[in-house]
Amino acid sequence: MEKAIKKYWPIFVAPTVAAFCIGFLWPFLQGLYLSLCKFTTLKKVTFVGFENFKYALTDPEFAHAFWFTAAFTVVSTIFINVIAFTIALILTRKIRGTNLFRTVFFMPNLIGGVVLGYIWSILLNCVLSLLAKPLLRLDATYGFWGLILLMCWQQIGYMMIIYIAGLQSIPNDYLEAAYIDGANSWQTLWRVKIPNVMPSITICLFLTLTNSFKLFDQNLALTGGEPAHMTEMLALNIYNTFYGRSGAQWKGYGQAKAVIFCVLVIVISMIQLRATRSKEVQQ
Repeated sequence: MEKAIKKYWPIFVAPTVAAFCIGFLWPFLQGLYLSLCKFTTLKKVTFVGFENFKYALTDPEFAHAFWFTAAFTVVSTIFINVIAFTIALILTRKIRGTNLFRTVFFMPNLIGGVVLGYIWSILLNCVLSLLAKPLLRLDATYGFWGLILLMCWQQIGYMMIIYIAGLQSIPNDYLEAAYIDGANSWQTLWRVKIPNVMPSITICLFLTLTNSFKLFDQNLALTGGEPAHMTEMLALNIYNTFYGRSGAQWKGYGQAKAVIFCVLVIVISMIQLRATRSKEVQQ
């Protein structure tokens, strides 16, 4: 059996490798090349070197979108993971209706981002109008916190499931030993549960960081970047640069921004993974 696997493994791997090359590697390499060009179609390409990157790195709207996205990512990541972990702790205490609560919290994750954006836009604007406050698209502060609220509502349930799985995988021997040693609930949480649930924390931080940094559809539906691009995140800024303006130079500018965006996401993800994996303990 083992010899057969070694003999035929290229046949089984080939479809996956082919799909990866066609669906990711080739478009990625083509995108890198196009970021160095002015173009309207793939047949009308003019090489301009790093001119597109110079524009992208000096574009004030792109810089604002970066800092807005960074602030949104930090706040949403903290809120989502703290609340999700707290709910997971509560739902692993064998209380009645646990399965129902898990289902209810998880359901928002099944709704599409654009749909959620429009639903929350209607709800929040109704509340703001009743309170005589500016609407989401008229005030950047309300737009920011509206995005935070939407992101938390959608993502908390998914992260909660991962945290529950991590908490349930902790050996009972560890918890019993902590109880025998006289540790209280707070000490058990920080000395036993959190160190042993670090793999789940690594996964959840990775997902929330990347999801927040790449947020597009909710941003488009909820605020559209208004007012005056003040709530425009990186993905939406790239979209507006590439599709929102006509001219060969704008396609190149948008593609250069997309490459910078890709590099940022990769670097931030790798730093986070390295930092949290170093904290994991072996059971």
